[in-house]
Amino acid sequence: MSDTPRWPMAWIRAGLDLAVLGSLSVGPLHGYAIAQRLAALGFGVLKGGSLYPVLNRLEEAGSVDAVWVEGMGGPGRREYHLTAAGRARLGEELAQWRQLTDTLCAMAENDPGPSSTGETR
Repeated sequence: MSDTPRWPMAWIRAGLDLAVLGSLSVGPLHGYAIAQRLAALGFGVLKGGSLYPVLNRLEEAGSVDAVWVEGMGGPGRREYHLTAAGRARLGEELAQWRQLTDTLCAMAENDPGPSSTGETR
């Protein structure tokens, strides 16, 4: 697990909601476990100031549910679960991201460059 993100921070911020939903697609996790999973996947070390506002937004939107789980000999914690609406959102937004990346790749591969007339597209 690397502390250094694989992608520019602007990209990570733009995709963080989707990344959190994706991390919960394998099952319920508490906030620290979500951060660890994302770090292992190349998102770098996320601070609570980045992760918890995302979790709150997703909970308010109905994409995740949170339940309080008592700790075994330690403090309790909130455990986050992907809802049916969150699973649907994950699928829809992943499809949109794929369309975006496909479009960007096609532009880079097929763009002949600036027009000979000097027009911009």
